[in-house]
This record gives sequence, structure tokens and C-alpha cells, in this order.
Amino acid sequence: MTEGATLRTIDGQPVLRLERRLRHSPAKVWRAVTDPAEMAHWFPATVEAELRPGAPMRFTFPAEAVVDGSWDGEVLEVDPPRVYMFRWNADVLRIELIPDGDGCRLVFTHTLGGGWVGRLGAGRTAAGWDQCLDELMARLNGETVEPRSDWLTPMERYIEEFGLGFGSTRPVADGWELHFARDLVWKPPADVWALLVEGAEPEVGGEPPTRATNEYVPAGRLTEVNRPRLLEYEWLHDGAPAGRVRWTITSDDRLGVRAEVTQTVPTRLADVRATAMAAWHVQLELLFAAIHGEVPCPRPKDRTEELAKQYADRL
Repeated sequence: MTEGATLRTIDGQPVLRLERRLRHSPAKVWRAVTDPAEMAHWFPATVEAELRPGAPMRFTFPAEAVVDGSWDGEVLEVDPPRVYMFRWNADVLRIELIPDGDGCRLVFTHTLGGGWVGRLGAGRTAAGWDQCLDELMARLNGETVEPRSDWLTPMERYIEEFGLGFGSTRPVADGWELHFARDLVWKPPADVWALLVEGAEPEVGGEPPTRATNEYVPAGRLTEVNRPRLLEYEWLHDGAPAGRVRWTITSDDRLGVRAEVTQTVPTRLADVRATAMAAWHVQLELLFAAIHGEVPCPRPKDRTEELAKQYADRL
């Protein structure tokens, strides 16, 4: 059994769940998932820990990893050969082994810390654990797994399945604010900025860079620029300023890098919200793909039209 990850909300927290059917005894798998020397063959960081509840843990990432430095943790539960649970930075990982015929089922859950920002990264986290558990299975079977070269496809699939690409809307004075956020997997803000501006040097009063705009939300003049974190401009309706579009790029050494887009829409233009939201949804899909080396062209209009119908039903 090889199941894709699922994402559920349990007690108000986002929880990823993955399951694998292994043809090995719980005792053999237990060693592979608890012994730091064995975990080195599949876990994404080097683990230092004693196998007892309350013991401190340390996780050190390899030099080539996208995450820098070390994270701390704590052993929370040890019930051999059934349950191993520990805190990993702000997250909680739980590994359960359930006897199943001549082997066992491994149930892996990851409770994501960091609130809505932690949940935003669930797509890349799920793709990462898929690869890690494949490496664990290969180790147990005496096989090897080729390093994954295409991370974009599984991450996009999970983002779509989990609904992580959808934006939200909230009422503000005289209208609404549309809001979108996209996890960018620790891509340095300077690199994201360079991709967004494509060699331009945006200045207040000038035109916004093309990649920060779209044909459904006509762009006016730049009103604020703070390289490489912030870009804001007016958007136009019938040639006159109707609101603001604001791009922000935020980094966190524990939660990664994300891009957020907000657009203010006045009450009188309520009918433009669904199309605008569809456009920004697609815009961030394109940015995410471009960051991973894929630049779809031209803009997928069918995708925008499909999403506009979905947003119209939501509003």
C-alpha cells in the first residue's frame, strides 16, 4: 500500500497523514524509524536523540539543504515497537506501526505548527515526506531510490488537492480586500524579487513590472517600492484608480518564504471580484512554476475562466 498524503484539521491544527504497507516486521521497522544511524538513510536531517520521553532532540540539515542550521525538538512518546512521537521545531511527528499479516502498516502523521503559514507549506511538506518514506521502504528492502529531480509536479498536485492556492476576501471600509498567499519553499527573497521584476528597476510613479500585473486587473502607477520585499501599485477601472494591488515577500527561517498579494476593491465594483481572484490565483501558480524553472506561456485563459466560476460560487 502506497497512499498519497492527506491533509485534515484536527483540534484546530493542520495534520498531514501518510501510510505505507511494509513487508517487514514491526521490530525491524522500529529500528529503522528510531535509531538515528538508520534514520540518516531516509530522514531529511541528522538526528541526535535518546529514545526516552522528555529527551531533547537536535536536527541538523546537510549543507546542500534549502534549510539552514539546526532545529531543536523533544521526544514525546516511546512505545516500542508501536509508537514513536516527537516534536520537530514547532511541529509534531508521530510514527505508528500496526502489525499486518507478515509485515506491518506504517502510519505517519505530521502536525504542522506555525498556524496558517505552516499550513500554507503543506504541499511541499507532503511531497517531501513521500520521497522520505520511499527512501525508508527502499532501505528496508535493500534497494535504492533515485533522487527526485522533479519536485514541481508533486508539489503542484498537493497544492491543488489541499486547496492551498485559493484566496480569501474580507470586508474593509467601502469594499473588500482580496488576499492570496503562496509558499515559495525557502527561495531567497532576492531571487523571488528578481523573477518578479525581470531586470526592471521599479520606482514610485513608474509602471509596475509586467510579471506583477495581469490583463484582468489593469495596472496604474507604482505607489510604494521596498526591494526585495514590497511592491504596490494602483489598479484602474475605466482608466481611473479604483484601488491598490500590493505584493509582499516574507521570509521565516522556520516556515520558509512566501509571496502574498492583496487587492482592494470598492463596493461599487463588487462584480469584478471573482475574475480578479481567478487572475491572482493563476498569477501565483505561474510564479511558483517559474521559480522552479517552468514558465508556461501564454497565460492559461481556460484555467482563469474555470476558477472565476468557482470564485463566483464562493462569494
